[in-house]
Amino acid sequence: MVSLESGDEPTILESVEAITGRGLAGDRYLLDEPGPHSGDNITLIEREAYEHLAAEGLAVEEPLLRRNLVVTGIDLNDLVGRDFMIGPVQCRGSELCHPCHYIESLTHPGVLKALVMRGGLRAEIVSGGIINVGDEIVPSPTTRPPIA
Repeated sequence: MVSLESGDEPTILESVEAITGRGLAGDRYLLDEPGPHSGDNITLIEREAYEHLAAEGLAVEEPLLRRNLVVTGIDLNDLVGRDFMIGPVQCRGSELCHPCHYIESLTHPGVLKALVMRGGLRAEIVSGGIINVGDEIVPSPTTRPPIA
């Protein structure tokens, strides 16, 4: 999902270009050039976080949590400080993507608390390419220190 402007409803895409050190084509957070904010190039969240919200009576639609990619079957918290592949795109997990009050203002009271340690992952795009729906996420066996 990408959004061109602040407050726009995110656009759900079947594929998106991931640009090394800059972000996703068409997203408002796309950087002009790689730099100190490259660790925020892309955000991911587990589909299981949505399932947890639904189980808590706080069901929300995917675009409302404002993450770029919704993934399944992988613990994103384990990718902090690690390289991983999303299809042909190499990324590096930089930090957890904690939920904010803005997200709760778009959804329901209680969503912020329910997403603690489930808010997703921020990552740097180390080597770009095209990410497609259904691409597998494959973690590297090595761990690096988190990006400061």
